[in-house]
Amino acid sequence: MSKSAPKVALSASRDIPFNRLVLSQANVRRIKAGIAVEELAEDIARRTLLQSLTVRPVLDEEGRETGIFEVPSGGRRYRALELLVKQKRLARTAPIPCIIRTEGIAEEDSLAENVQRAPLHPLDQFRAFQALRERGRSEEEIAAAFFVSVGVVRQRLRLAAVSPRLLDLYAEDGMTIEQLMAFTVSPDHERQEQVWEALQRSYTKEPYQIRRLLTEGAVRASDKRARFVGAEAYEAAGGLILRDLFQPDDGGWWQDAGLLDRLARERLEREAEAIRAEGWRWVETAPDFPYGHSYGLRRLSGEAQPLTEEETARRDALQAEFDRLEQECAEADEVPEETDRRLAEIEEALAAFEDRPVAYDPDEMARAGVFVSIDGSGVLRAERGYVRPEDEPPITADPEQEQVETDQPQAGAEPEGETRFEPIAGPAAPPTAPPEEDEGIRPLPDRLLTELTAHRTLALRDALAADPQTAFLAALHALCLRLFYRYGLDSCLEIEPKSALFSAQAPGLADTASARAIEARHARWLAQMPTELGELWPVLAGFDADKRLGRQKSHRDHYLRDRGLGRFVTGIYSRRQAVAAMVGILLDPEAEVVPGIRDALSDAALATLLRLRPAASGLPYARPSVLFSGADFDTDHERDARLAPVHSYIRVSHFFFAFGYPTSSRWPKR
Repeated sequence: MSKSAPKVALSASRDIPFNRLVLSQANVRRIKAGIAVEELAEDIARRTLLQSLTVRPVLDEEGRETGIFEVPSGGRRYRALELLVKQKRLARTAPIPCIIRTEGIAEEDSLAENVQRAPLHPLDQFRAFQALRERGRSEEEIAAAFFVSVGVVRQRLRLAAVSPRLLDLYAEDGMTIEQLMAFTVSPDHERQEQVWEALQRSYTKEPYQIRRLLTEGAVRASDKRARFVGAEAYEAAGGLILRDLFQPDDGGWWQDAGLLDRLARERLEREAEAIRAEGWRWVETAPDFPYGHSYGLRRLSGEAQPLTEEETARRDALQAEFDRLEQECAEADEVPEETDRRLAEIEEALAAFEDRPVAYDPDEMARAGVFVSIDGSGVLRAERGYVRPEDEPPITADPEQEQVETDQPQAGAEPEGETRFEPIAGPAAPPTAPPEEDEGIRPLPDRLLTELTAHRTLALRDALAADPQTAFLAALHALCLRLFYRYGLDSCLEIEPKSALFSAQAPGLADTASARAIEARHARWLAQMPTELGELWPVLAGFDADKRLGRQKSHRDHYLRDRGLGRFVTGIYSRRQAVAAMVGILLDPEAEVVPGIRDALSDAALATLLRLRPAASGLPYARPSVLFSGADFDTDHERDARLAPVHSYIRVSHFFFAFGYPTSSRWPKR
């Protein structure tokens, strides 16, 4: 007769008052991990204790129970209950469900409880959050219940919403969690499965490739069309924005590119209608015109509208406030954050006063037009005042010039009242005496006139070549005539500026830093051109060499004087410092700018203003120090004792970078 297997006897359980429990030193968990005791206490208060404590009776010297029980397993639960008792949210004698162990070793029980515990699979957590959401719990309520942020809840819900087929693959370790996160970009299960199938034939299955395939054909939220339309209008029209909750996505992807294009064009047309009402002959709209689209068109100059009395008063008040705050900053050791923010606001407001609306002649507007597009930042761009060649008014000749041209005999025509003798065949007729010329200046023979003209032209060439300044001025004059005037032909130099048009170009070429710099430089030159052609040469001759090359003296003064280097001397940029660095952004080649700045430091008045200390070589600047060896040059300046109580001077290292590098200002615009 076979014996039956012994039955398993479970440990007894009963409720024990909390004040009869003590924490055991046999608990093997020493390092804190997981959620905090405070969060566990809140969870117990919300849903009571879900797991009993494992306890052992404390025996006296004779081996009898003392009525006290130690807790070798469940130490965090005990501390959470203890915290509730201290907060008077739980009675000291409250019954605590416990499992009483008398066999084995306490350390073994504690180790087994922690080692034998199977962690929850992440997918189970995702689906549990989804079940709570389907039962009517809000994202905020779920987050509060499990002590996580709302963002974490949204991430878990998005993971649970991936295609069930892909979730099963993840559960079977056929996909990594990073890959599963990438699939959450698109809610289309069919598209998700298509991408996964495509990846099986690919060498790489990186998450970035999954995101790229899922967003093919979509438009980034940073696209200028998206900024122009706005997310609210796009979603109101039924558009879907794909968002990545696990990586920075810069606003996401706008899935329906066709809808976005339609909304952008519709808004452009609405804006164009308001511009047409101004009286322009034509208005063209497009999200993006190719670079060089205005080449060959004359642009109206217009006149900037002056500030009104109210605007002038407002600007003066802002400038006075800016100067006052700037002076306070110069005297303070540290600029308060509120003052720094206010200075940035004032700078932005003052800059807005410089952007004045331009008024045009109504008669000129009747033959000119406007290009309406979207700039690189998503703002409406209206390029007003372009005249097409076919819309130019006809040229009316000078009546006196017409009379001169009419009076001149045509080639091959006989002068009136004179007889033309035809040659006669046969013996030569005797020569006839030429008619006597009237007394006065006789016309030069054509051959002699041609030879003298050649001598004069050659002499002019030699004189011009021997005078580089006049030669440069003549070339500049010829270029300005053709670039800034409608009929600029009043030059003997055959110089023709040409701009090569790009047959193929990437979208947004006109919004690049190079294109904007070229446009701004052209506008600066145009503002200096006189209205009359005859005044152009004197105006150009009045420019100094730097101005002819496009570098304004004011730029150099801005760098060196009270708005630039002078701020280190006054302490606005640096206080209590012995060394500092200054960065200049170059709009022109370094070889044409930096030497001029160094030479300007030799001016006595400027040296006094900047409190320059000459270098050992006697020059106002020195070679870079070891601290900033990459600088172009250094300058030393004496400091006021209040600004530099320890150091009586400051050394400034000067760095120069080409335009296009990231710039920084003391008060960045927000």
